[in-house]
Amino acid sequence: MTTAGGEPIPSITDATLDDIAATGLWRDGLDVNPSVLAVARALLAALQGTAPAGTLPDELRELVARVLAQAGVTFPRIPVAEGVALSAFAIKQQTTEQRPVVIVPAGWNPYGWLPFMVGYLSLAARGYHVLAYTPRGFGKVGEIYSSNGFIGVAGPDDVADGSTVITHAEELFSPSKVGLMGLSYGSGISQLVAAHDADNRVAVVAALSTWGNLATSLYDHGTRHEKAVELLIAFTGAEEGKEKERFDEDTWRILQNFRLGQEMEEVVDWGTDRSPDKYVHLTNAKGVPTFYSNTWHESLFPAAEAIATFEKLTVPKHLNLWIGDHGAPEGLGFTGFPSGAPFVGSLTPTLEAYAWLDHHLFGKANEVPDWPVVNSQVMFTYKTVPAIGGGRQITVPARREPLESWSAATISRESWYLSGNGGDADGALSDKPSTGWSRGFTAGYETAATAMDAIMETGQKEWFGSPKSYQPAGFERARLLVWSTDALAGGRRVRGAAKVRLAVRVEEGDAATLVAYLFDVAPDGTARIITHEPFTATGLTAGTPRTVGWPLQPAAYDVPDGHRLALVVNSRDQLYAFTGTQGGTTTVTSLAEEEAVLELPLG
Repeated sequence: MTTAGGEPIPSITDATLDDIAATGLWRDGLDVNPSVLAVARALLAALQGTAPAGTLPDELRELVARVLAQAGVTFPRIPVAEGVALSAFAIKQQTTEQRPVVIVPAGWNPYGWLPFMVGYLSLAARGYHVLAYTPRGFGKVGEIYSSNGFIGVAGPDDVADGSTVITHAEELFSPSKVGLMGLSYGSGISQLVAAHDADNRVAVVAALSTWGNLATSLYDHGTRHEKAVELLIAFTGAEEGKEKERFDEDTWRILQNFRLGQEMEEVVDWGTDRSPDKYVHLTNAKGVPTFYSNTWHESLFPAAEAIATFEKLTVPKHLNLWIGDHGAPEGLGFTGFPSGAPFVGSLTPTLEAYAWLDHHLFGKANEVPDWPVVNSQVMFTYKTVPAIGGGRQITVPARREPLESWSAATISRESWYLSGNGGDADGALSDKPSTGWSRGFTAGYETAATAMDAIMETGQKEWFGSPKSYQPAGFERARLLVWSTDALAGGRRVRGAAKVRLAVRVEEGDAATLVAYLFDVAPDGTARIITHEPFTATGLTAGTPRTVGWPLQPAAYDVPDGHRLALVVNSRDQLYAFTGTQGGTTTVTSLAEEEAVLELPLG
């Protein structure tokens, strides 16, 4: 049996769902888990009538039967410009009663709207009309889920297309209200369309694993986040070597300038124009209720920029901050499990997004009005047991803390001063300022102190209960520097963004990239990462130190009693561009009245 597009229909068993439950949405970094695609294709075939729904596991078979009993499914192509049409997937409720529609722009991936079939069917089962679509330029040639045109990265064409899709939805469904929900790329488009729609037709937005400021997601503290852009360019569905053909000329030029680190002012302007942050005033004026979610170890859209935009919103709003990385918290609910939870709390991120839509589109008297403005999950406070096949299984979900704003999370700050300690020994973090010392390392090389092993994948394991364990004793001291506290009596409640200040000196060249990492070190010597952030200093004078400072990514983390904090500084991480002299010496020191210090936010 094959789909209507001729693709073989995979056999879906409980083992397929078990794979999704164990490994999630992503596989091998930024790639979709084959089991997710298998489930999506089998659901598509069942809806198209090219394969019996009986080949699906019970819960998915029942979901398909329920939707087909109350709604019809079509696959429209929506014209948006001359020669450009967007692939769409529509579920229309068969009722004379007006119902709201949820429009879902697809995330950035080669399969367009396809991977999230479970999410669309779940929305339809709740009584919504659903219209999912693939933005311009994504998909594989000849596939039902593919749209033509060129990728503009949430540019003006994508925003205009969103309004055209709303018009199509009005003609197709005559909906009572219009809501927009997106994951990743689709979340940014959803916000931008809601802000710009001239007829103010968007009643609510749910923006999951979202961005607020695309410019600072790509380039912040003078450092290019090059790995994310590299992977995204390769993740459109284009044949290898033909990626350029998917992008419009201006977008491709901007992306190449980014890769080369040139014309960065124009790159920043380009990213700013694609940022919901720039249009917060429009969202606030329209009063669009907005739901955000993001993750602490987000590798594409770091939490700080999303939180900063969220804090500017004056509309009804809610922010969920989760353990993990991009798309991991919502992935299970959208790709494999409409209701049956593979572990305790695994579907909460998706169900809360649905509850937000239910309240604002159906007017349901649910728990949404009683939610805090921010719900922050504290890293790794879940309880786990060993899982069959390796890893850990969550038995008690991580604790969540309600807040009226993210800024309220930080109650005080504690200063830990960096010292030299002399020789090759690690430095100390103490409560007393220290100056006159200097410590050097060889720049330009990656080390075992790294933000993650693999983009998306490491953080996804965190969400599933298996955070990465580091071995600080094995960190390459020739290529990095370490400072640590003594064992902390009572531990520490880290809440907010830590800040680092230090003086940097290079012996040649005029620039240096520094990457700061904050670790929780257990008595047995193993460690977990709390947060990190790069900084690139330019305009340096060789041989002359200059004091620099920068905030790390925000965090909610409980350091246990008796553990130590360790600050590690190196010059290169796989996520970021390196600027400086490879093999040269970078020296960190502490100047009088500008003492090197780690400011720790406490809650």
